[in-house]
Amino acid sequence: MQTVNVYRGLLNAVKKHIGNDGSKVHFRDFVAQEFRKNKSIVDPAAIQQKIQLASDYTFLLNSVHHHKDLLFSYNIAVDRSDEMRRTLKKSAASVGLQLPEPYQP
Repeated sequence: MQTVNVYRGLLNAVKKHIGNDGSKVHFRDFVAQEFRKNKSIVDPAAIQQKIQLASDYTFLLNSVHHHKDLLFSYNIAVDRSDEMRRTLKKSAASVGLQLPEPYQP
């Protein structure tokens, strides 16, 4: 059961932070291939080590992107309009609304 949760978490992190388009599908394929390849390992210690490695990599992916978002949010010299637009879209989406596109003359 732990393996399934780690596998799902890693796939979600890869999809969210790396992407799911055609040029980046090899990351997801590599993760799936590694988990399938490890089914043949019979040593429980080796399996636990691989699961821990996958869990750590998931944590690393999530942490790096969270850290990047924090750095962008603290940097006052950077144009923050894109960040504010993204935050407003997330807030509106959480209550089931969509923001209209701004008028471009």
